[in-house]
Amino acid sequence: MTDRIQVAVDSEIGGLEAVLLHRPGPEIENMTPQNAERALYSDILNLQEAAAEYAVLEGVLARSARVLHVDGLLADVLEDETARAALLRRICAREGVDRLEGALAALPAAELARRLVEGIALEPASLTDHLSAERHALRPLHNLFFMRDAAAVVGDRVLVGRMASAVREREAVILEAVLRCHPALQARTVEPEPPVGAALKLEGGDVLVAREDLLIFGLGQRTSPQAVDFVVERLRETRGRFDVVVQELPAAPESFIHLDMVFTILDRDACLVYEPVITGPSRLRTVHLRVEGGRVVSIREDEHLLDCLRRLGLDLEPVACGGHTDPWLQEREQWHSGTNSFALAPGRVIVYARNIHTVEELDRHGFAIVEARDVAEGRVDPAGHRRCAIVLPGSELPRGGGGPRCMTMPLRRAPL
Repeated sequence: MTDRIQVAVDSEIGGLEAVLLHRPGPEIENMTPQNAERALYSDILNLQEAAAEYAVLEGVLARSARVLHVDGLLADVLEDETARAALLRRICAREGVDRLEGALAALPAAELARRLVEGIALEPASLTDHLSAERHALRPLHNLFFMRDAAAVVGDRVLVGRMASAVREREAVILEAVLRCHPALQARTVEPEPPVGAALKLEGGDVLVAREDLLIFGLGQRTSPQAVDFVVERLRETRGRFDVVVQELPAAPESFIHLDMVFTILDRDACLVYEPVITGPSRLRTVHLRVEGGRVVSIREDEHLLDCLRRLGLDLEPVACGGHTDPWLQEREQWHSGTNSFALAPGRVIVYARNIHTVEELDRHGFAIVEARDVAEGRVDPAGHRRCAIVLPGSELPRGGGGPRCMTMPLRRAPL
């Protein structure tokens, strides 16, 4: 049996010890220009190129941490008949494909895990099926390699996502089953379910664990106020005093879908920001909630996110996505996930190499620039630098709409 991992994440930057991934596979090829928008893509990806870039990311992570893959864990869970039956019943009922449940249940565990990710082709059994423009009876999970969105580890609990789009609901269902049922994890999950309310939306890209006693949420297209209230309600039962900071996000464009597309933490005293949203003149609200003794004792608004965090003892120097000088460069690099960094440890972060002005800005702030391939192949050890930016090749992956943080779900980080 795989050694047990006790999930624990109390910061964004503590040394990475275990991370959950999903390699992009045939599911992203099961997409056409006609269904790309429904799949939440603005373009279709080349799997060969995307997989090669992703392999470099995985190689970097494996040098620092234990890497687990969701499809392998899912296959293990599906070996258990009780877990298999419960998961299939839930998926088929949610997606209105009860007719598939028997055939799916008969598949070997590994094949079933693959089908739940890659989808099931529609075999016409009626005139309606024959005339349908739909190609799949069970749709592929085109977005699963963006592991961050469907769940988030906060302390020793896992917040299960309530996805804003129905096309991604199965991701959260699968992750909940894997994290709760797999013998190597057996995590305590917190899942918003009906009758909590249809207005409740929660995705992991909007959840940042700044400190053990400080959470930051994005509020926008993918996460709702009801979700923040739900999380506060659940966490206040097990925590003493803690603070929650909520940052409103613009409604458009689509590159602002999550907080981590405009703000991530790089080090104990540095963050990566998209200036027009985080530090520029804005009508977007920053709200601070303090929780003590099991109840919310105060709610106040602050001028800016960084001002609020500074008042709470987290003084972060902003590093500008796209640099300071040209709003067009900032906009271009934010679109390609320039702000979406992922920390291996304090001051050692992964970013996309294509965002050259962001990389130059990191260099000016004392981050040594290191090629991701050199780290993945063991030629460079990031631990040899107090601060470094590990630059990841990214031609296809950024076109999917996410960066290094989107593609990684930390299960365990060392305490700061």
